[in-house]
Amino acid sequence: MAKVKITDTILRDAHQSQAATRMRLEDMLPVADKLDKVGYHSMEVWGGATFDSCLRFLKEDPWERLRVLRRALPNTKLQMLLRGQNLLGYKHYADDVVDEFVKKSIENGIDIIRIFDALNDVRNMEQAIRATKKYKGHVQAALCYTISPVHTIDYFVDLAKTLENMGADSICIKDMANLLLPYTAYELVSKLKKTVKVPIQVHTHNTTGTGDMVYLKAIEAGADVVDTALSPLGNGTAQPATEPLVATLQGTEWDTGLDLNLLNEIADHFKGVAKRLADEGFLNPRVLNIDINTLIYQVPGGMLSNLLSQLKQQNAEDRFEEVLKEVPRVREDFGFPPLVTPTSQIVGTQAVLNVLTGERYKMITNESKALIRGEYGRLPGKVSDEIRKTIIGDAPVIEHRPADDIPPELDKYREEIKEYMEQEEDVLSYASFPQVSLEFFKYRQAQKYKIDSTLVNMEEMTHPV
Repeated sequence: MAKVKITDTILRDAHQSQAATRMRLEDMLPVADKLDKVGYHSMEVWGGATFDSCLRFLKEDPWERLRVLRRALPNTKLQMLLRGQNLLGYKHYADDVVDEFVKKSIENGIDIIRIFDALNDVRNMEQAIRATKKYKGHVQAALCYTISPVHTIDYFVDLAKTLENMGADSICIKDMANLLLPYTAYELVSKLKKTVKVPIQVHTHNTTGTGDMVYLKAIEAGADVVDTALSPLGNGTAQPATEPLVATLQGTEWDTGLDLNLLNEIADHFKGVAKRLADEGFLNPRVLNIDINTLIYQVPGGMLSNLLSQLKQQNAEDRFEEVLKEVPRVREDFGFPPLVTPTSQIVGTQAVLNVLTGERYKMITNESKALIRGEYGRLPGKVSDEIRKTIIGDAPVIEHRPADDIPPELDKYREEIKEYMEQEEDVLSYASFPQVSLEFFKYRQAQKYKIDSTLVNMEEMTHPV
């Protein structure tokens, strides 16, 4: 057995899961030199919700963040999370946009792209995989892990084989809801190791308190890499903490070889960052509570808080238990989609409507209709004729790859923002989040004007007319 490698998520998923993705670049750079010396397999630094959050809340250019991190971590592989044909947004994009996004991500410093599709529809991963190979990136194809009559061990093993044949350089078991249990992890990793030749990486959270045990059993079964988060933002809704796992494996055949003292020094810095995030109201101590509802209702931690928020707006928090029971029923009606962005929001909102209106499917969201019509891709399980008719009437179901219906978009987007463009990457920011990006571009121009005005004033003071 080889030593186990670690991908640390402190700069992406850890603060996305625990602190609404509010960590700033200035929080990361003071310890970048130390992070670069650890010897991680990779650091996850980009993708997921970081892109949106940078533009919307932090007034940072996400592309500049990536470039700065690339310079600050020259010896460490940088990794990102990409939602296949959805990129970092919530809809399908044209193939030319996907190709350009992947190209620019790699040019600006990404080494490994973890590609997933919410429905595990490999057709929605094709273009991102093709582009990553084309621009010499590492394709990490992800299996969105979930539990249902459809999602058996053999289902995931077959899916992994398909993705390997499509060009995956490694396979990730992406357990976004912390539903994977330790002995199931052992069985799944064991079968994957016998079936595919590429390395196996495991990603889980610690929402239900099982994450560390999942990793131990996965490692015993031969997992090559696991995702952890440094302890100030580890555990709870984030990944299991890095330091305890490193300590646990010391002196064993799986010893990570990482220096606990160095990790401890870095953790000291992030304790301060976590305190600031808590003081600003972004880090709620409740994210560390074990929530067994996830295992009972198969609802990810982030989705639980979203459901509560929706019910609060309707003064119906007392109906939370009813909604939790309705979620698995809607999910079954909709063909057992894994609950991850955007399907978790679609199923969750529909469950809330079903409960609050007092009649199932009396009100149906446009997103629910689109999901049943096949606009997001092929559903894993069968949707009954009765449910389909209730949701979309006699409308046809799309059988082909949804992105085949989208004409090239890049030139159109470029034309729409030509007055704001300062770099080629701006068109990709705009394609992903049009309104948010426009606001950011205007903010950026205003800041530049302020700086230019200050320089002019200083020049006048130095050289009076």
